[in-house]
Amino acid sequence: MQFGIFYEHQLPRPWEEDSEHRLLKEALDQVELADRLGIDYAWEVEHHFLEEYSHSSAPEVFLAACSQRTRQIRLGHGIVLMPSAFNHPARVAERIATLDLISDGRVEWGTGASSSRSELEGFGIDPAQKHVMWEESVREAAKMMVMEPYGGFEGQSFAMPARNVVPKPLQKPHPPLWLACSSRETIKIAARYGMGALTFAFIDPGSASHWVEEYYETFEKECNPIGRTVNPNLAVVAGFMLHEDGDEAKRRGARNFQFFGYALSHFYITGSHVPGHFDLWQDFQRNMPDKYEPAAGIGSPSRVAQNLEALEEAGVDQVVFVQQAGNNRHEHICESLELFAEQVMPSFKERHEARQQQKAARLAPAIERAMQQVAVLPRVDGLPELDAYPVMAAKAGLSEQPQRPTEGDNIVTAISGRG
Repeated sequence: MQFGIFYEHQLPRPWEEDSEHRLLKEALDQVELADRLGIDYAWEVEHHFLEEYSHSSAPEVFLAACSQRTRQIRLGHGIVLMPSAFNHPARVAERIATLDLISDGRVEWGTGASSSRSELEGFGIDPAQKHVMWEESVREAAKMMVMEPYGGFEGQSFAMPARNVVPKPLQKPHPPLWLACSSRETIKIAARYGMGALTFAFIDPGSASHWVEEYYETFEKECNPIGRTVNPNLAVVAGFMLHEDGDEAKRRGARNFQFFGYALSHFYITGSHVPGHFDLWQDFQRNMPDKYEPAAGIGSPSRVAQNLEALEEAGVDQVVFVQQAGNNRHEHICESLELFAEQVMPSFKERHEARQQQKAARLAPAIERAMQQVAVLPRVDGLPELDAYPVMAAKAGLSEQPQRPTEGDNIVTAISGRG
């Protein structure tokens, strides 16, 4: 089993002038530390307008910064919001490929559509259409990373003429695809599409075994890849805080992780919000009893190891630990990462390779069948020549097409219209 760290960049009120600056700089330090310690993945969300819950609206910028401060850790979009009103598929393809190049091929391409009214309505997205928008955008963005040129698309959610989308990613055909999952049904969707399931439901080991079983059974029987390759993996998200004294770990981390779930529920299920005015942290303090709820990554090293062994036994491929939940302190996060790497992670690392070999042997026939369903992309020939001059002529109010510049012409002056 592998391990990741996960960032929403939570920032409960009250805010100081430098709060967001300090939050992001501390997160970069934590990712750099995790890389040195041998943590496998760093995941970064994309959210918009979800104040206090998530100040992470530009994950590509944060992950690019991480790429230059790390060497081994995988850099995961957890996730990119794929409906085209959030991000045009060509822009996603360009950004993913660029990050993959500058990180030397370390990108994981997580995808999703959002279920938050604040986000969907903020970008004019009809919730009833978001799945179609997500599916079209993911399928076409994957093609854009492979085709040279991309042949264009006319769909329900976006249209684009033929263009050669550059650059192309270092990983071929494209970085591994994931889907954000919050229910067993979305986990099955991930399996059918050949995507990793990035699971945001906080599940116990008993439930995890059923989710894992359904995921891999669905993958083996029904997989028809949405991308150009498959990524059979299931990851679960968990709280995180370690200390030699388990009670101290709970004191430091449990209440803050409780806020993580409360804030999620506020924006996605039960809350009523006034942008810029509602104080979510105070609402949490008033309405949520201070009650410890078990989390796989909160406790003493021995207790956390036992929790993770149960998830490993259930077949989970990766556990992703939430950092910066609530008011978690930077120094406590760093201490926990070091304690985890020293006392918990080594035994899992020792078992990982053998477990991967067993999994690969089991899934080999299913992967072969799935890859046979990946359609061969057509060669795109016979495209019309794109001439820039008609556009320039229209802007300049000219009735006839200008002559192309010849040797000795000042091209910059000609384009600017000052010639």
